[in-house]
Amino acid sequence: MGSQIEITETRFSGVFTDSNRLFTKNMVPRSRVYGEKLYSQGDEEYREWIPRRSKLAAYIKLGGSYFPFSSDTRVLYLGAASGTTASHLSDIVTSGIVHCVEISPRSFRDLVALCGKRGNMVPILADAAKPEDYRPMVENIETVYQDVAQKNQVSILVKNMSTFGAESGMIAIKARSEDVTKAPERVFSEAESSLKKQGFKVVDVIPLEPFEKDHAMIAVKRK
Repeated sequence: MGSQIEITETRFSGVFTDSNRLFTKNMVPRSRVYGEKLYSQGDEEYREWIPRRSKLAAYIKLGGSYFPFSSDTRVLYLGAASGTTASHLSDIVTSGIVHCVEISPRSFRDLVALCGKRGNMVPILADAAKPEDYRPMVENIETVYQDVAQKNQVSILVKNMSTFGAESGMIAIKARSEDVTKAPERVFSEAESSLKKQGFKVVDVIPLEPFEKDHAMIAVKRK
């Protein structure tokens, strides 16, 4: 067990704080994913959730108001990389599932190893822009979480939400991946407008600086 701390649950299910740092309850005790510190309170072990390593943690730390995850949520994670943020979602959706889509074979190898330790994480080697390729492997998705570094990020989110009938979505918009010639604020504004035009209700837009440069988190729901 790690060092003892005094923590309380935040208003977001499965997310804890000591008034300064964020934590999730470790699904695999004594196991780290990306070098994060482990702490204990009573018989429970918690992993520090580091905002500079996770855009979702940065969103929470910066005052984000929307969190469509609970213990039984079924999540489609686009751009899971080696699984840093996905592992924290795994800690949160203990009786749900996190389908993790990643296109890089190198990152996917690490992701597969991580999923082997966590029964509610499923690795999928695929292009997030082609949900038809992994449609047979995924069902009953409630929330799509997206963190992909390529163009047409909004289109990718919308296509996946439509394919799987998800009611909510969160997208970490990377301005420089979308258009290096535009100011990030303009990219974020255009993404928000596009989502609204396609019938979604935008419930939150949070720039992620100082944790992530030229990024913003946008949360949406179906109307």
